[in-house]
Parts: sequence; structure tokens; C-alpha cells
Amino acid sequence: MEDGDAVRVGGGLPAVSRTALRGPAVRRLLALQGRGELTAGHVRVAADALGVSERTVWRWLAAAHSDETAAAYPGARSRADARFTVTPEVRGLLALWKGNVRAVHRELVLRAARQSPPADAPSLTTLHRAIRRDLTPGERAGLAGGERAARKHDVFLSRPRGWRNQAWETDHMQAPVLVDVDGTARRPWITWFTDCATNAITGVAVTPGHPSRESVLAALRSAVLREDPYGPFGGLPEKVRVDRGKDFLSRTVTAAFDLLDVRVEDLPAYTPHLKGTVEGLNRAVEPMLLAALPGYVRQPRPGKRPTRPKGEVLLSFEDFTARLLEWTRWWNTEHRPEPLRGRTPLQAWQDDPTPLRDVPAADLWTFTLEDAGTRTLTTRGVRFKKRDYVGAWMTGQAGIPVRVRFMPHHDHRIEIYHVATGRYLGPADLADQATEEQISAVRSARAARTRRLRKDLQASQRERYAAATQPEAPQRLGALTTAQAGAELALATDTGPADLALPDLIPPAAPPAGWRTPASLAALTTPGRPAPHPSGSDDASAPDGSGGRAAPPTTDEDGDAS
Repeated sequence: MEDGDAVRVGGGLPAVSRTALRGPAVRRLLALQGRGELTAGHVRVAADALGVSERTVWRWLAAAHSDETAAAYPGARSRADARFTVTPEVRGLLALWKGNVRAVHRELVLRAARQSPPADAPSLTTLHRAIRRDLTPGERAGLAGGERAARKHDVFLSRPRGWRNQAWETDHMQAPVLVDVDGTARRPWITWFTDCATNAITGVAVTPGHPSRESVLAALRSAVLREDPYGPFGGLPEKVRVDRGKDFLSRTVTAAFDLLDVRVEDLPAYTPHLKGTVEGLNRAVEPMLLAALPGYVRQPRPGKRPTRPKGEVLLSFEDFTARLLEWTRWWNTEHRPEPLRGRTPLQAWQDDPTPLRDVPAADLWTFTLEDAGTRTLTTRGVRFKKRDYVGAWMTGQAGIPVRVRFMPHHDHRIEIYHVATGRYLGPADLADQATEEQISAVRSARAARTRRLRKDLQASQRERYAAATQPEAPQRLGALTTAQAGAELALATDTGPADLALPDLIPPAAPPAGWRTPASLAALTTPGRPAPHPSGSDDASAPDGSGGRAAPPTTDEDGDAS
């Protein structure tokens, strides 16, 4: 009786389970046979449990004596060695063609035809079968869509919930929404901190342009402070998880965390699952809020530019920030995430009795400033980045050593501290700051120069905006003095094509004497011999009376033209 015909249901097990039990059952019978204890009853019981005949079991035992593979996989096809399998070559082609099996099959056929003598290529059906058999779903997805697609088939462990402020996670996210920023459509960036135990958004900052360490510091201040309008979430966490972002690991940000006694956990690259709380927030905000806003940029197919309806009125940056903060309030006070089992983040926060570590607002501001070293306060103020900064409190204090601290990119103001005592002395504003008209003219000149030298100046002409934690108009960063504005405008003068044109460098020749030329134009011509008439022109005032036509040459007695 053949294996396929000897299918019994005496064991009452599913077919898949009976197949999986073949190997252990045969190895057990081999062990009994090796000790001389194997009987026909043992074989009968095994055959009944496996749903095959006793003769089939005896044949498996005979094959297992001479072949280890037969002992491991009883009843397997004897043609296993000859069947087509997925080789490293096939895996490489699958990655090259992004999982397109038909394209891989065409490539295999071409390669087989080029061999001498020509080899046989597998059929498309055989190739599909081998890929399904030899590759896991995660491997197939990874070869087609990359590592992110492969991670969807992985199994991940979940961390214990812990307690509030035990661990925070932070990240940047570019919103898929176009916002009106000073008349330009931009996609703002969101920087936020989340508490892993309560799923609460502790701090958020929105930046019209590309984020920087200033965005991280602004979001950190809003996360730590618990006073209005930031509370009740906040305090100092024990650690913060980041994903190797240069802004989060900059010297200023890491120094602020060190001073606040917060440990930074730098996660390995390309491991978003290790900070799943903030990554889940990034995925949740788009369908819950951003997809319904004007200017939402629908996610395009690969290689396509994002599009939006024509004539759509975009939100201002202030309105976008207000809506995002309102959604953040809803998330913290009304939304009930599934891991919290029916509670809101606010309820989970209030139910947690863990003590909070608070920092005064003034001290927090000091901790989140960048140190620029020591200077000497002179009669012209404090010299910083080749510019002078002054403050009303400096009167009568010239000559003392001071320490300069500043917020990154906010170069219109610096903070001054006493070197010896560390006491805060006061702010200092940029002296002789340029007017808005001068700054606007400088930006226009910069834009014109950038269009001509886009590749060389693209990085240096990036405009920065201050991160906002409250609804307000976008604030450009980059202060200029009057002298700097005048110098840059002077460099930008006479650089346009119209300015570079020199029409009076070589004046045109004087027209013929008989032409009626206006005096204003005649004064701009070169004096001297009149310009020759164009060929074929009709001018009765020609000197030779020929009406502008050249006289035919005459011939002398020798036949020479004269």
C-alpha cells in the first residue's frame, strides 16, 4: 500500500500533526530496535497514531538505518536533492528586482542560455514554489521592500509599563501638511517628548523649517515645566531614549541632560521598535489629525511628487500650531489608548504616586542654553561672534569678566553671567540691529544669489525659524547689524545681468550726414567718419549722386579695373 493510500483516522490527529510526529516516532522505534526491545505491537501502535500502514513504518525503519535524512524526515521525497532551491544568486536577483519573481525568472533564463552548453532554467512555477518553500515571509518582504517591510513580520517583546517619568522617548516628525510660512508653503516639523508609562505627550515644539538643537531644547523646556500652560505633565525623567539624531546628541543638548541629571539612552540605528511609544504617536497623529487639515499632502507612490488640490487655502503656521496643541490636549485628557485599559493618559498620570522632580523655570532656562566661554565687558558691551551686544544693566560695569550663554540660532540676544559667582546678570541685545526693510532687502539679494549659485550656496542659505510651543506667528532667526546689512547689499549690487550690461562702453558710429538724427542721440555717437550705407539702400543724398548704389568699375586701356 502506498503512503498516500494508507491514511487512517484512528489516531484522531490532524494530518499536519501526524506528519510532524513521524520523525520522533521513527527515532523512538529505532532506539527500541537498538536495545532489542522492538516488537510488532510497537510498530502497530505507531502506524495507527501516524495514520499509515505497518508496512510503511517498517520501510521507514529500514531506510533510517542507512540514511540520517530518512530518520529525520520519514516519508520525504527521495528526489529532494534534485529539486530546485533558492541559491544566493536567486536571492541577489530578488533584491535587485524588488521581489519581482517574473523578472528574476527572465534573468535566470537568459543566464542559462548564455552558458556553454546551454543549461536548463527552472520554470516560473518551480521558482515560485522554491521561493515560498525556502524563504520566510519576512525574507520575501525584506527582499521586496527593504528592512522596514521585513520588520512587519518580526516578533517583538513588550517592555513593562513602569512608572511615570521612568523613561521618555523623543523624536522629530515632518508633518505631511503644507503650511503658509511668510507666503511660502512649507512642511513643518514636530518635536515631542512622550512618557512611556502613561502614553502622555509631555512636551511639543513646532518648527516651520528644518529642526535643530534649538527645537529639542524648546520641546524639553515645555516637557519639564509643570506650570501653566504646560502642566500637569512634566518633571525630570530618569532617562530619555533617542535614535542617534544629531540634534538630540549635540553638545548643547547632552550638556543640558547632564546638568538635569537625565540619562540619555542612545539606541542603535534603524531600530524604531526600541522606542515604540513615540513611533506609535508619529503614526497616530496623521490619520487622527493631519489627514483632515487643509494642505494635507497625500502620500504618493514611489517616484511621484506629493500633490494637493489646486486653489486650496493653506493654514497659517500659527493656526497649524494651535490645532496641533489642541489635539495634544485631547490626546492627554480624552483619548483612551488600548495599553491603558480604558484610562486616559491624564488618569494614568494622576493614579501613579511616583514623586516628581521639578526644576525652577529660571534654572531650566539656564541649563538649556549653550555656553560660549568668557568675555570682558567693555564700554561697547560684550563682543560675541564679531558683534556687540549691550544691555541697560551694563552701566557702570565695564571691565568685569562675564560668561556668555545663548540659545542656538537666536543670535539677536545673549544671556550674561558673572564668571566668579555664576550669578545671572541679565540679557544683552544686538547693538545697531538692522531694520526690517534692510533685512528684507538682504534676504532678496540672498535669494537672487542663491538662484545663480544653487549648488554652492544651498546649505548656507537655509533659513531657520524658532520652535514654537504656543500658537504664534513664525519667527525668523538670524539677526543682522546695520553695518552687516549694508555690506551685504553692497556686495549684491551690480551683480544682476541688467546691472552688468555696459551699453555705453563702445558708442555706435555716427550716422550718414544726410540722416535726420536727434541731437540727444547724435551726442552719444562716435565723432568722425560717417557709417557706411547698407548694401541696397536708396539714399539720394549720397556723395557720388548714385542714390546709394555703387558706381560700376571702369576699365583702362590695359584692361585693369579702376
